[in-house]
Amino acid sequence: MLQRWKNRVPLAAGAGICTMLVGIAVLAAKASDWLQLPQENALQMSLDHPKSSVLPLVSLSPAARMVQLNTIAQLPPSQDRDHARYVLANDYLQNQQAESALQLLDGLEQSYSVLAAPILYKRAQAYEILGDTANAQATYQELLQRFPSHPVTVEALYVLGKTTPQYWQRAIAQFPSHPRTIEITRSLLQQNPNQPQLMLLLAKHAYEQPGVVSVLDQLTNKYSGQFQPQDWEAIASAYWENQVYSKAATAYRQAPRTALNVYRIGRSLQLSNKRTEAIAAYQQLLREFSTAPESGTALLNLAQITQNREAILSYLNQIVKEFPQQAGAALAQKATILDNLGNKTSAAQTRQLLLEKYGNSDAAVEYRWKIALQKAANKDYQGAWQWAQPIPASNPKNILAPRAGFWIGKWALQLERQQEAKAAFEYVLSQFPQSYYAWRSATMLGLDVGNFNTVRQLNFEITPPQRAVLPAGSDTLKELYQLGQDTDAWALWRTEFQNDRQPTVSEQFTDGLLRTAIGQHLKGINLVSTLEDRELPQDRTEYQVLRQELTYWQARYPFPFFEEITTWSQKRQLNPFLVTALIRQESRFEPKIRSVAGAVGLMQVMPSTGEWIAQKIDLKEYNKENPQDNMRLGTWYLDHTHEQYDNNSMLAIASYNAGPGNVSKWLRTLNTRDPDEFVEAIPFEETRGYVRQVFGNYWNYLRLYNPEISQLVAKYSARQQSSLPQPPQ
Repeated sequence: MLQRWKNRVPLAAGAGICTMLVGIAVLAAKASDWLQLPQENALQMSLDHPKSSVLPLVSLSPAARMVQLNTIAQLPPSQDRDHARYVLANDYLQNQQAESALQLLDGLEQSYSVLAAPILYKRAQAYEILGDTANAQATYQELLQRFPSHPVTVEALYVLGKTTPQYWQRAIAQFPSHPRTIEITRSLLQQNPNQPQLMLLLAKHAYEQPGVVSVLDQLTNKYSGQFQPQDWEAIASAYWENQVYSKAATAYRQAPRTALNVYRIGRSLQLSNKRTEAIAAYQQLLREFSTAPESGTALLNLAQITQNREAILSYLNQIVKEFPQQAGAALAQKATILDNLGNKTSAAQTRQLLLEKYGNSDAAVEYRWKIALQKAANKDYQGAWQWAQPIPASNPKNILAPRAGFWIGKWALQLERQQEAKAAFEYVLSQFPQSYYAWRSATMLGLDVGNFNTVRQLNFEITPPQRAVLPAGSDTLKELYQLGQDTDAWALWRTEFQNDRQPTVSEQFTDGLLRTAIGQHLKGINLVSTLEDRELPQDRTEYQVLRQELTYWQARYPFPFFEEITTWSQKRQLNPFLVTALIRQESRFEPKIRSVAGAVGLMQVMPSTGEWIAQKIDLKEYNKENPQDNMRLGTWYLDHTHEQYDNNSMLAIASYNAGPGNVSKWLRTLNTRDPDEFVEAIPFEETRGYVRQVFGNYWNYLRLYNPEISQLVAKYSARQQSSLPQPPQ
């Protein structure tokens, strides 16, 4: 451990609020009796990697792994030798050492058949580097002849098409979504912009890339009479994904008449602030697709944008009658309207119906929590406990579920019911191990996971991130990914992945993993995280299996820039898990991302702040988009905020977001010594959520990348506590 500094900030540690917590701490101390750690590292148990001496080297830099790979490459024939030769050959190609690469690739396709096509491509690349055009061309031709339908052949078509145009046309016809085909398409459009079919290809397969909106505009302005309804659907979807909603609405009008497309007409108009047109579009949806799920959502939207109260109540009643999935939200909105009309009796009856019939809805959870907080504010802790108790069981997916469980424990302490409090904290830790409140529960149980005033100083062991085994895609794709050949794997995936608008759970997870691997961290994390929102039964089943795997959670909380983070954390004496947690929240690990306010890079350094820090540390030249420079500035500032608050990380993180002036004001005005109450009372909603998110991230990195804490959480989860304690009568 690093040195622990004395905390002088007037906030008690979470495990020392009052003497009532002593009992819990004692109970936690006795946990060593049952916390017998298993022989195997829990972090490794769910990794489905074959034993290999090469795969662990994939995360290292080419220079760091070269000696080891060379040794393995000289061994007798084996799978590991093939792995080493392929990876090492690629490393040599990156350094333009083509002769060394050719020696390793010679005959490799015979023993390494799963990568036979990529091996031929790499051999052709080596000949190109050497300037041996004849052998390069011959190898590309061999690739086309032996593997005519393999996506890797696009690389051959690309090179050969530079002199023979029909090869490029073959790439467009056979592999339209391959990144190299997109490059071909853009090149052809530069030569002749008046090619609507090529522009349509970009709309379908490159809608995420910069500049695609201008391509869509040209399509719709110049060639609208040439498209079929399915073409318009592709154009509309591309506008929708780029949040150009007014143009999306226009395009969706000419797309096939499906419930989703008609709904998006209305939603696009609503998001474009065209209220009257949106109402008309939603009403058309109700006439054409009266029973579709989209119609239920449309009715909720109509109730939000319609100004006539009678019409609003009519829409809400229709939802309750016909769309049970949205009935809870409709009843909650109806009760609010009845309150505003002064009809308190009907409002109360409506809420009672909400609780009795739709008690597992998000709206019922939110209402229960609202009443629980009101009870707690009036120091009716038993009443608060009673109102919150059903929340985790009735709707465990709701964001309030772990929060309610944690505060039940806190309220139990106020009632001097230590055993019930302990049970509540254990319940949250076992049932919601990924939540911020699981960490808060762990601290209340006295576990050594760091608290607000000790997180900075903790120096936990870190197990480097491991690669998952891709659940979707070809064997070639999976092999390339395992070997760390991420760019090649991504190109292959873009060709194989034909279901990107309605992917399966395994396809979406694979897409997220590969995007993260090529540096699209924000998109990758989002794809993995939103898997929890799947509603179809088969999707829910597949997701529930996936979320039991360590690889799922490591994909949701990836650890890019591992070396830079650990280096600068050590230099600033900061907990690397906390630094990683802040970066994930600030930028999702996107080095060039910019906020509306002008903050830049991984740690979102403001220009003025960056200049001030650079003067402090005598840094003459820096680039905030460079990860090293950004972390050098950002970690200095995080160290500075910690020094301002005597190493209380909660206050330091709050200051990082809201500024020291606001935090100082809150310390003077918020009347609480309980740090959990302090967080809940932060006046800025953004900062309140920011603190929870950063420490929730910290907890997840700690439990996923530290073997000791991973095993500890696994032990709690294995106990399978089924319910929260009942409030006293």
